[in-house]
Amino acid sequence: MSKIDIYTKSYCPHCKAAKHTLERLGLSFNEIEVTTNAALFKEMKERSGRHTVPQIFVGDVHIGGNQDLNDAIHDGRFEHIVFSQLATQ
Repeated sequence: MSKIDIYTKSYCPHCKAAKHTLERLGLSFNEIEVTTNAALFKEMKERSGRHTVPQIFVGDVHIGGNQDLNDAIHDGRFEHIVFSQLATQ
């Protein structure tokens, strides 16, 4: 399975929703908690170009936040990204 990274903050409802969506899909993910870690928050901003959480990556492909994840699932892009990342591993 493709490596999924999700940058989160402990109090963020959008982070909780995105994690629930990934779990509901049966996908495992690496949660990177940035609430009190400035270095990881900086890494997230540099990697995504955004300063809001969650930020979700499948391999090297940036999905975006919770709404971006849901949009990608509904239009089929997410499944395509997951499988294309599998092919490169």
